[in-house]
Order: sequence, then structure tokens, then C-alpha cells
Amino acid sequence: MPIVFGVLGPVTAWDGAGNAIALKGPRHRAVLARLIIARRRVVPLSGLIEDLWDDPPPGAVGAVRTFVAALRRALEPGRPPRTPARLLVTQGPGYALHAEPDAVDAWRFEQAVTAAATLPPEDGLDRLTEALGWWRGPAYAEFADQPWARTERSRLAELRLHAVERRAGTRLALGLAAEAVPDLDAHVAEHPWREDAWWLLALALYRTGRQGDALAVLRRARTLLVEQLGADPGPALRRLESDILHHAGHLDPASGPDGAAARVWAQTAAVYDRTVSSGSRARLESTVGLLRNLAVTGGTGLEAARRHRLAAIAAAEELGDAELTARVIGAYDVPAIWTRSDDPRQAARIVAAAERTLARVPPGVHEAARARLLATIAVESRGTRSARGPEAARRAEEIARRLDDPALLAFALNGVFMQAFQRAGSAPLRDGIGAELVALSARHGLVTSEVLGHLVRIQARSALADFPGADRHADAADALAEHHELPLVEVFTRWYRALRLAASERASVPVAEAAYRDAAALLDGAGMPGLEHGLLPLALLGLRVQHGLPAPTDDRVDWGPYRPWARPLVLLAQDRPAEAAGALRDVPDPPRDLLLEALWCLIARAAIAVGDRAAMERARRELAPAAAELAGAGSGLLTLGPVSRYLGDLAAALARAT
Repeated sequence: MPIVFGVLGPVTAWDGAGNAIALKGPRHRAVLARLIIARRRVVPLSGLIEDLWDDPPPGAVGAVRTFVAALRRALEPGRPPRTPARLLVTQGPGYALHAEPDAVDAWRFEQAVTAAATLPPEDGLDRLTEALGWWRGPAYAEFADQPWARTERSRLAELRLHAVERRAGTRLALGLAAEAVPDLDAHVAEHPWREDAWWLLALALYRTGRQGDALAVLRRARTLLVEQLGADPGPALRRLESDILHHAGHLDPASGPDGAAARVWAQTAAVYDRTVSSGSRARLESTVGLLRNLAVTGGTGLEAARRHRLAAIAAAEELGDAELTARVIGAYDVPAIWTRSDDPRQAARIVAAAERTLARVPPGVHEAARARLLATIAVESRGTRSARGPEAARRAEEIARRLDDPALLAFALNGVFMQAFQRAGSAPLRDGIGAELVALSARHGLVTSEVLGHLVRIQARSALADFPGADRHADAADALAEHHELPLVEVFTRWYRALRLAASERASVPVAEAAYRDAAALLDGAGMPGLEHGLLPLALLGLRVQHGLPAPTDDRVDWGPYRPWARPLVLLAQDRPAEAAGALRDVPDPPRDLLLEALWCLIARAAIAVGDRAAMERARRELAPAAAELAGAGSGLLTLGPVSRYLGDLAAALARAT
């Protein structure tokens, strides 16, 4: 089992059996803490020296190396002599700790607090309670006075206070006001400047029938705020005091900072449940609408929506109503940006259901429903070589334009985008699709489609090396995502910014690698396996190829679906050219998706290295239309550098071979 690190209290580490690992002296723990704070990024040796000593001694370099060596022996006791470290590694000018995303209690705490917001209240309460139990004291407790730890300590402390208040608010929403009071009482005593905490405590007391105590708490809050901060209570506390005095009805359960929305939701859902029969068609259609909204709320919601979508389609088909089934299938117009399916088997079943329904819907009627079925086929056929996908996309677009239906056209354009990869070099075409999506959606308030348009343009402008333009679309997507609570957007914009750094001539390989690893951390729990699987190794390989470095030689790297194209370069790096040539002969043509150019460039690099003329000619022919683009940058996630460089290398190699 992997090593687990603890920084929510004194810095420590435990082995796979849960036993504490001896980390020696305070400077050893300081080095470990500093590397954990860096979050898998490289900390230069010079930086460690500056952090460890105000006035570094003459032997500081040797001392740090001694500390690192001792930590390596403690953290990897079974590592054979003279084999490279896998956890605390040397990279470029310094060191990095390659801990897994769940191997540090602080990182797990952040993930748990974020996940709790997406869970049902009971599950969210359990998750927050468990996460708060991981705290053993102040974060990085023994390094409270160190400048390098100050920002991270403050950030984690604020996150913990937020989690305490979130847990209290969840208890109130669940009708557990009495359970919330003791923790909140201690919380405000320790942090009297937290107005939200005072608000929660007063409300909890009121809901337990202690109106006098609630008013006394608000008076105490006013006194402390004035005496310690010189500020009067904010409007929320003043309004709560007035509401308590007047027994305002909205103070009943389901109130709180977000209580009005929670109350309306609960009351409406209850009426709907009583009024609409469980087997009705209306309920089935409403379910699909909920699944569509759920899919954009984050990883847990996306996974749940994907899981239940097929069941809703099956239920509609069982009712034997083709028009209902068409609406159920077509209502799930969740924007799709990545061209590899998260669940290919499910996608194939959805396409089959859409085709069956199309055959049953009478031609010439319900044209909008037919267009939505066609758009669904186009989107769910992404990355395949079937001619049906492009045909369905064209027909959906024709119908949508004829009907002048903005939402339908946005859905159809998503299908057109998904089928815009029939050859390399299609970035200008995709840029036009993205531009129309942005303009159309902005005019008609189609927020998620507008975000999709910006993401499409990030990809296209990156492929065309227009990074200022891509930056503008990334900023626009982030702004929309923040305002409309679309957390998955950050996955793509963070990866884009890593790509931007990797494409910069000023960025070193270690710095770009660290940016990719940071971006990859966001994929954990994002609910997008089609995007996540193999992406980080491919990005790091592309970075190495771009800089003329060999592929990694570790056979344990999980290349995911990209293994066939990475394998020849790995074998070459292992000095196994004959096997690399054989592997190259077995490599299939890349899928028609966002990584088409990137994978052809990997083929080109391997073909040149082993002298495979047929593969070189094939790669040159396929890459020629993309001569003006950056290889792989059309994904918006990674790059291998200019395609023109690979075409030039291919031309030179072919000339030498004649």
C-alpha cells in the first residue's frame, strides 16, 4: 500500500500498514513539508536552502542532499540500491514529491469538501464530518513561523472553517439544529469575526426553541465585532435579529444563506411527488431534464446522469410511444467537447435506440424531435469511422436551420463539431463552428452552449498558435462557469493553460511537466474517463518529443488508449529498435478525433527513427493539411510542437532514403 502523508497537524507519514514512519529531525520534516506544499512541482535546491536557513551554512547543499537521501530511505525502504527513486524524485534543478492525489490528508480534505457540495445532504454531512476528523491540530503545526508555510497554512485553516460552517448549515437543513449548537458555540468562541458562524448559531438556537438565547448570541456578536474589529454587524445578522423578534416564517427549517432556494425546491418536489403519478410520461420527461442539469454540476453528477440516462431511454421504449422516446433521447443535449466517449458501449446503445426511434417517428412530422435524434447520433458517434455520424450531423443542422430554433441549432452544431475530424488540419472549420455557437448562444441565453463555443475556440485558436485569442476564450469560459456554477469547465481551462505553458519557448520541461500534473489532478473525480485515461502520460510524452528527448522507459506507465502510438517510441528509448519497428508496423491509423495530428506525429517520429519508408509516407500524407497548425494543440490540452517541423523531418528522411 502507498505511503500516506499527514500535514493537518504535525507533519508525519504512515506506511501501508498505518505505522508512523520515522522522519528524523526537524529539517528532514521541513524538506518533506516544503515538497508537499509544492504539490508535485519541482522545488529548486536553492529554494530549499533559502527556506531551511536564514543564513545558509557553507555545507548547505550537501546537507539538503543528505536530508533528501534520508527521506528516500525512510519512504522507500525496499528500493534496491542504485535504482531511481519513484516517490521523492530528482527533477532538473531540484526535487519533487510524486505523491498520489489521495496520499496527502490536506489534498483529500480539499477533495472531500468539494465533493460534499454535490452530494445529498445526508451524504454530504457524513463526508464533511469524516474529513474534519482528519485534523490533528493546526496545519503544518511545527512550521507556523516559517514564511514558506504561511500561505498554505492560512488557506487550509480558512477551508477548515468553511467546512465547519458548511457542516452546521447541512445539519440545519436536515432538521438537526440541536446537534449543530455545541460545535457552533465553540466555533464562534474561537473565531469571533466569522459572521456566518454567528448567523448559523443564532438560527440553530431559535430552531431549538431558545429564542432568548438566540437574541443573546446576536447581541454578543455585535459587542465582539465592535470591540475587536470596530465594525457593526453586517445586514444578514441585523436582518436575522429582526426576523427572530417577529418569528418570521422563513426561519423554519430549510432556511439559511441558501435556504430560500432549498425551501422552494423541497416544497415543489413534494407537490410534484404527490400530484404526478410515478408511472406517468410527464415524470419520465422531467427526469431527463433533471439528468441534463445534473450532468453539468461536477463529476459525481455527471457519472449519475450517465448512469441513469440509458435507464430512462429504456423506460420510454417500454411504453411503446415513439414520440415520447424521441423527446427523452433528444432532451439530453448536454454539450460535449471531448471526442473520445466516456463509455463507448453505452454510446453505441444510445445510438441504436435513436436509430430505432427515428425509424418509428413518421417522416415529415415532429421535425424538431427528428433533428434532436440525429444530433444525438452525431454526438454519440464521436471518434468512430462510421459514415453515419457526419451524415446525421448534416441532416440535424439542415433541419435546425430550416426551423430557426436556436437551442436545436446549438445541439446540432455540437454534432457537427464532433464529426469535424475527417482529416487533419480542420482547426479553421472548428473555429467557425465555435464562433457561431458563441454568437448564437449569447443572443439567446444558452449558457452551456456558449461555454461550449468558447471551449471549441480555445482548441482551434491553440491549434493555429493564436494564444492571445485562446486566452480570451478561456477567460470568457471561466467567467461563465463561475457565474453559472459549472465546475467542469475549469478542467479544460486549466489544461489549456498547461498547454500554453508547454508551447512557450521560455518554459523548461520540468516546469511544463508540473503544470500538466497540476491540471491532471483536476481530473480525479471529474467523471470523464474518456478524457482522463492515458491523457497525462500522453501529454508528458508529447512534451519530451517536442524537446527532442526520449520517451519514458518505465513499462508500468498506463498509456490507456494511446498505447499503440506510444509503444514504438518507448521501445526505441529502451534501445530495442527491431521491436520498435515491429510495433510501428502494427500501429493502426489514429482515431478521427482531437488528437489526430498528435498521434500521427508520434508515428512520424518513430517511422523516421526506424527508417520505415511506408509509415513516413503515410504520416506525411496525413499531416500535410495541418502544416500550419501546432500538433495536438487542437485538443486544447497538449502539444508536440509545430506540424511543419515533423513534415520537414519526414521530407528530409525520405530524401535520404531515396
